[in-house]
Amino acid sequence: MSNENKGKELNVLILAAGLGTRMRSNLAKVLHKLDGRPLINHVCRTATALAPSKIFVVIGHQGEDVTAAVLDEIDPELVEFVVQEKQLGTGDAVNSARACLADEDSTLLVLSGDVPLIRAETLASLVQQHHDHRGKGAAATILTVALKDPSGYGRVVRDDGGFFDRIVEQKDAGENELSVKEINSGIYCFDTIKLFEALSRISNDNAQGEYYLTDAPRILRQAGESVSLYKHRDQREIEGINDRSQLAVMEREVRRRTINKLMLDYGVSFIDPKNVYVSARTSIGRDTVIHPNVVVEGDSVIGDGCELRSGTRIADSRLGNGVTVLDNCVITGAIVGNDCSIGPFAHLRPKACMADGSRVGNFVEMKNTTLGRRSKANHLTYLGDATIGEDTNIGAGTITCNYDGQNKHRTEIGDRVKIGSDTMLIAPIKVGNGVVTGAGTVANKDIPDNKLAVGAPARFIKTLANDGE
Repeated sequence: MSNENKGKELNVLILAAGLGTRMRSNLAKVLHKLDGRPLINHVCRTATALAPSKIFVVIGHQGEDVTAAVLDEIDPELVEFVVQEKQLGTGDAVNSARACLADEDSTLLVLSGDVPLIRAETLASLVQQHHDHRGKGAAATILTVALKDPSGYGRVVRDDGGFFDRIVEQKDAGENELSVKEINSGIYCFDTIKLFEALSRISNDNAQGEYYLTDAPRILRQAGESVSLYKHRDQREIEGINDRSQLAVMEREVRRRTINKLMLDYGVSFIDPKNVYVSARTSIGRDTVIHPNVVVEGDSVIGDGCELRSGTRIADSRLGNGVTVLDNCVITGAIVGNDCSIGPFAHLRPKACMADGSRVGNFVEMKNTTLGRRSKANHLTYLGDATIGEDTNIGAGTITCNYDGQNKHRTEIGDRVKIGSDTMLIAPIKVGNGVVTGAGTVANKDIPDNKLAVGAPARFIKTLANDGE
């Protein structure tokens, strides 16, 4: 027998037009975040892993915002958006893409935008069964799973031979059908041309008054086409999110999986795994120890042998090997080298950069600043828009005064500098190598190499011996 599906290109259709009324939100359901990203983005990332020819996304409610979220995840060349004008059911949603797909001799994978845990490996197996069914491929393949409590889901009814007969939605199901444990996941593979032929024959004669996509496989079967069932074992993968309680449960599941993987596969230690949040996109190295109440978000990278103490939040940052982060620090959009020490109560803002062996102490804030190798700012200091050289010590209470009321300006501090306590450096300013400032100095002009500067405004009262050569 010839395989009718063999060699056909794969397209993906993601349904993302729904209101999500049970979320009790002004935000479209697929835009609610899981693991720091919109639900739709999880599905899009999985879809791209299948290397499809094209991804079509059906949008409706808050379509512009959904489009923007999708484009954050998918190359614009790969995706095309179609609009469902009215919410008339899943069959109508798929039918919205008729102009784009009806004449495509392809395989179409249909996904829901609110099922974020489905794995690319599962979908690849679904597509493979669709192509291989009975040696010639199926017109439709439905991903199913058996649930102890199938309430709320459409039931998959098999015939006496164990093959597909029909899908019955909960509200349309009779007593015998409600006893069925096997449910429809809402994930399908179709022969594209045959799907749209079937969609032209579905009606909305049901309890919901909607056009059900679930009617399409029944219509195909009645027309003599082959419909395959791919029964999956992991019900977590196919769970959709309909309300905030389910979203919270899903968040816990993602966190549990992430932390278990880090412990078992990457050698990371968690003192109290239940009281830590780590993004699934984060990379953490071997022998790093993470204490309770630590949050690591986004695309963060943490090296080997680090220690993150309680109360710390790290987002979209890179930490090298052997970094110690003491209690209650906030690190966002920063880069930290090897063998650095941070905190407690330090704040590294975007574009803060600590070179190897540097130290930032309690109540120090850095923003758009580079701290050189082995340099230190240990106490009560603000370093904004600054470049600081190597082996420099920034005394307590130092401020780089970077804003003049209209513009930001940079401060440049050289190597082997000792900035005295309570110094104010009024940018733009350059402080040369080997400079020392006295306590309470206010410098509003450049300080040459090896000068001792004191007073307000600063005076250069002495040239120091250059012992840095």
